Formats: sequence, structure tokens, C-alpha cells
Amino acid sequence: MRIATWNVNSIRSRIDRVTDWVSRHDVDVLAIQETKCREDQFPTLELSAMGYEVAHFGVNQWNGVAVLSRVGLEDVATSFAPDQPTFGDPAMVEPRAIGATCGGVRIWSLYVPNGRELGDPHYAYKLAWLERLRASAHQWLADDPDAQISLMGDWNVAPHDEDVWDIGVFDQHTHVSEPERAAFAAIVDEGYADVVRPHAPGPGVYTYWDYQRLRFPKKEGMRIDFALTSPALAQRVDHAWIDREERKGKGASDHVPVVLEIS
Repeated sequence: MRIATWNVNSIRSRIDRVTDWVSRHDVDVLAIQETKCREDQFPTLELSAMGYEVAHFGVNQWNGVAVLSRVGLEDVATSFAPDQPTFGDPAMVEPRAIGATCGGVRIWSLYVPNGRELGDPHYAYKLAWLERLRASAHQWLADDPDAQISLMGDWNVAPHDEDVWDIGVFDQHTHVSEPERAAFAAIVDEGYADVVRPHAPGPGVYTYWDYQRLRFPKKEGMRIDFALTSPALAQRVDHAWIDREERKGKGASDHVPVVLEIS
């Protein structure tokens, strides 16, 4: 089974690239982030015609997450906890997490809050969001140590210095701060493995390049998209890879797909 995650940065703008990519690479399940559309705007018909079931959570032109599956789509949830942190005025559970069971694997498509700036209310929200995710992830394994779980998506955290092109550029910025890295590491410490890194080691291996300042041709990227899997699922990962080629060409997202091949 081939499972992937991809921040597409607007599904309506990139539906042709998505349908072409999943077809070329024979993808069974795709976790999507930043759909940037309401439920009624999601291009379900195009994907259904290809044999995919669709679960989507989106409320406006911001955020939005989805799971596409051709191996079953069951037990859909649009939050990972009843008390998932909220944001905004009025406060709301933003469309940043959706879970579904696909082919026996519990897939969570996650779009972790950006944080904006150190000290910003959105930064505190990001840390609270990650901590609540950690607590939920802990409980899932406590309830079933053999659970097949993949926490995948855009984490908006670069956990190691090698995950950015120049750590000095990020001094006093989000994504590399110690609290953010500690929050990411806490989920790993719960038993969820970064199963892609052993197959695609850095430095210089990235998943995101900003549209500004020619970041992609200059190879100035960040590694912020991850798949953290439960111990039982990690044992089934035969191979994993990052499709850097998908950043090329007209209409590319600023992120690229990250792929797991599961026995």
C-alpha cells in the first residue's frame, strides 16, 4: 500500500496536478493539507471518477484538510480530541486535522498551526495544539500498542538544524524554536517514528521552498512535512521518499509529496 501526504496549497488550483500525480505513482491513500475551500467547493467528482473516496474538512479559503482513499474510508473524525485547541474570534476548531481508517491504517492528515512569530497568540496556540495532539497520540497507543497509525502532514516545525538551508537565517523565528522542537520531539518520544528520514536523509533534503526570492532554484528549502508512525506501522514501512520533482513546473505547490510504501 502506498500512502502519501501533500500540502497542495489550494486543491482547486492544483486538482490537475493532484490527479496526475496520484495516477502516475499509483497512490492508495493521500493526506492533503491547505485545501483552501468549503465542503461544497472540493473537487470530489474528479477524484471519485478515479476510484477515490473523499473525506474533507474545510470551512473557507483558509486551512482545510482531506483524506483520499481507494482502499476504504471509515470512522472519519474532524478533530483528534474533544478539547482540541481553538483559535480566532469567535474561537473555533479550525480545519487542521482529519482522521480516517484506510486499509486498516488510521490516517491523520494534519496541518499544524504556523505560529506566525515568537510571542504571537498564534504561537501559543501552536504549542497548545501540538501538546494536545501528543496527549491524544499517547492515549491511542496506551489503548492499543499494536495500533496502525500515521500522523502525517505539514507540521510547520523543522526539528533539526539540517532541516533548513541556513539555521542562522531563522534565529529568533518560528519553526526552529526550542519549544516547537520540543513539542515535536515529545510526540516522537511517545513512540511515533519519523520513518521517512532513514530513507531520505539530510542535509539538503527538503519538502518546502517559499515562492519568494527564488528559494527553489537556490536550494533554500525547509523540511517541515513528516509522517510519524506508530511502532507497529513503522515495522511495515519498506521504503519512503520525497518527490522533489513535483516542485518543478507551472502551478506547483510550495510543498512536495512525502510517500510511504507499506508492506
